[in-house]
Amino acid sequence: MNRKPFFTGVCTALVTPFLRGEVNYPMLERLLQYQLDAVIRAIVICGTTGESPTLSDAEKLELFKRAKAYVGDRCSIIAGTGSNCTEHAIALSRAAEAVGADGLLLVSPYYNKATPEGLYAHYSAIATAVHIPCILYNVPSRTGVDIPVEVYQKLSRIPNIAGVKEASSDIVKIARIREECPGFSIWSGNDDQIVPVLSLGGQGVISVLSNVAPEKTKAMADAALDGDFDTAAALQIALLPLIRALFSEVNPIPVKAAMQEIGFDCGACRLPLTSITPENFEKLKSVLPLR
Repeated sequence: MNRKPFFTGVCTALVTPFLRGEVNYPMLERLLQYQLDAVIRAIVICGTTGESPTLSDAEKLELFKRAKAYVGDRCSIIAGTGSNCTEHAIALSRAAEAVGADGLLLVSPYYNKATPEGLYAHYSAIATAVHIPCILYNVPSRTGVDIPVEVYQKLSRIPNIAGVKEASSDIVKIARIREECPGFSIWSGNDDQIVPVLSLGGQGVISVLSNVAPEKTKAMADAALDGDFDTAAALQIALLPLIRALFSEVNPIPVKAAMQEIGFDCGACRLPLTSITPENFEKLKSVLPLR
């Protein structure tokens, strides 16, 4: 099924700022403005990078509402509403739509390890319960389940399933999705594979890197989308040391440390995530861009 992509280029998976353990809404606005200044046109709120597992539903909905109120029509707000409980995901997705979210990011069910039939039933139930675009999120390193291409084939027939954030790190699988699911959008879920995914026809990236370096991330993606792969590849390679540092420990531990270092005090991660080790922090500081 051919359809216009929900977005192209860079979507930032935004960190959630905290102050004394509570959501820091003034800092949220600063982070959003930083992205708008870089002409980022899509932002995920309460994804993995936003520490969704340790946020309450009430906090998530307030974040969705405030983020959309701040950016208005300047940017699409994509709400992370996935769950390993289908009914919970449906309820949260409906509520996110009601408070103004432009789209949804739906991580695949984790821990309970659904079968292919269960994955299809889960995603189709959520998509048919809302009226806004839904982006599937395949991240088997965290969920323990890799969504098969055959499931994508079936889900791609549902009109408001916009595509997939593919974070399996499997370039051959990206090619298979492009081959077997024509017109189904793919966004890279890995910052170190932005250019390879775009070279295979991907639409962009849902990025951790762009929290820290939105302009450079956008320049890389835009060059690839324009077919200038010499420029895009050079930027991808130049950014690899920073990307490695941002994933030296489990995300979002390093990126929150990076944000503080470049002038955005977003607080510590909520437990059970802890602070970055001194050794990794020194490595991170050595490759951070200057603002």
